[in-house]
Amino acid sequence: MDFSEAIELAGKAIDSAGVAVLVIGAVVAAVRAVQNARAHLPDTYRRFRQQLGRTILLGLELLVAADIIRTVAVTPTLSSVLVLAIIVLIRTFLSFSLELEITGRWPWQKEPTDARTGTSGP
Repeated sequence: MDFSEAIELAGKAIDSAGVAVLVIGAVVAAVRAVQNARAHLPDTYRRFRQQLGRTILLGLELLVAADIIRTVAVTPTLSSVLVLAIIVLIRTFLSFSLELEITGRWPWQKEPTDARTGTSGP
């Protein structure tokens, strides 16, 4: 096995891990949502969306890492780098949007603190 084959294999492994995170995370989030709904817990839908959003963020990070590995190490042509740049921009926009949806703040904003205790919020 030469270097480019090893890098391609590493990219596929990370891609597979990203897809696995998305599938397993979605199933776990759905199961927890059903359990919460049966227990009549408040904010079941919000909790489901937050957990699913976190899963998607992690999956996207892994998929971007795999794309970067494959593009930079295996096929570093100008067109493949431009395609990678577009993919990274789209996924970055999705990540920022999901972060805002999950936490209610942009990734670069500090977490609000409780004035009484000086600790971070939930």
